[in-house]
Amino acid sequence: MTKAEIVEQMAKDATISKTAAAAALDSFIDAVAKALKKKDGKVTLVGFGTFAKVRRKARKGRNPQTGEEIKIKAGNVVKFRAGKKLKEAI
Repeated sequence: MTKAEIVEQMAKDATISKTAAAAALDSFIDAVAKALKKKDGKVTLVGFGTFAKVRRKARKGRNPQTGEEIKIKAGNVVKFRAGKKLKEAI
């Protein structure tokens, strides 16, 4: 499902314009991103799931084309853990 399809479904379900639905979705995405930028970034939507920022350590990897060993820098990644209602719905 694409962002446009989500906006269309939101507009239909909430009986609002697509413009308003797009603004609401953009606002949600911005709010999640801002929350995850914080030191202990975490967003919990009860029943749906949890977005959490996790620090990944530096590690060694391999270039798949040449087989050469490379260093992969440490960095932050976002992990999502599905909630109970979402798991049951699937």
